[in-house]
Amino acid sequence: MKLTTHLVSSPLHTPFITALRTATHAESLLVEITDGDLSGWGEAPQVWKVTGDSLAGSQACVEGPIATALDGLGPDDLTEALRRVQNAAAGNFGAKAAVDIALHDLAARRHGQTLHGFLGSTVDVVRTDVTLSVGDAEALAAAGRARVADGFDVLKVKVGTDAKADVERVRRVREAIGPGATLRLDANQGWSRRDAVNAIRALEDCDIELVEQPVEAADLEGMAWVTDRVSTPILADESVYGVRDLVNVIRHGAADMVNVKLAKCGGLAPARTLLELARSHGIRTIVGSMMESHVGVGAAAALVSAYPTSAVNDLDAAWWLREAPVAGGIRYEGSLIHLPSTPGLGVTGLVS
Repeated sequence: MKLTTHLVSSPLHTPFITALRTATHAESLLVEITDGDLSGWGEAPQVWKVTGDSLAGSQACVEGPIATALDGLGPDDLTEALRRVQNAAAGNFGAKAAVDIALHDLAARRHGQTLHGFLGSTVDVVRTDVTLSVGDAEALAAAGRARVADGFDVLKVKVGTDAKADVERVRRVREAIGPGATLRLDANQGWSRRDAVNAIRALEDCDIELVEQPVEAADLEGMAWVTDRVSTPILADESVYGVRDLVNVIRHGAADMVNVKLAKCGGLAPARTLLELARSHGIRTIVGSMMESHVGVGAAAALVSAYPTSAVNDLDAAWWLREAPVAGGIRYEGSLIHLPSTPGLGVTGLVS
């Protein structure tokens, strides 16, 4: 097997603004693993403000310790290869996810199966929400109306900049879109525990489905304090990377739900473990994505196909791209993501 890395920068059709950052491009490292005429693809997004992973660091990890760990293995040694990827280095979850996904993609292609078929599913359509990035009340309301017109019925509003202003912005969005669409909030760690409780309680009449990561990731006691004091479900995101983190969330009673992301946990293999662990402890789940292309989102969508979650997933990242960096793969139709019918992720190569 041969590993090749490709740096890609994909412009967004609209700036993506959160409490943590503003993005105008999706910056990623694509990993290609080749065996004969077949290539498997994976993706490591650059996420300075969440995982700390950079493109340079991910590339060095893939071409260094991970490539060394896989040396001598054949394409049929999937289980051992996945184990070696996770043990090759500390951290570097994006790099691990990219190689993990590429190995799964290659294995599926070798068996002549789609990736979701290789994972055990025949479901070829999954649903996603769409994000309304941080903005003033009128801009958010206009974006909400536009996204509903685009065919999305679950909208995630980015909040966390100013709790009082956030309440007014969310109310304006609800008024603009009416009662038919589902609203969820993502504070991206931006609120204090008291601001979180006050804001969530103030919005209970707006029929909010869930609130994602209201307080700092490390403040599990604070998140548990919020969870105990509101009726709206709390979703852990940045607080959970791997199994140990999820166990701590469960022990603290810190959240009702968990958002599993491939670039945050290290790929499809650890993501499956997290979903099963959450399910066994009564923690509801969604699968999310970073600002990724059709490669990373396609792998997450295949996972959702095979491991159904508790709520509509957060896989709109590739929808924000003005154009895909690869040919083939998933296709958006409003809130629906159509998985490919061709082997693996359905990606046929880079777009020149």
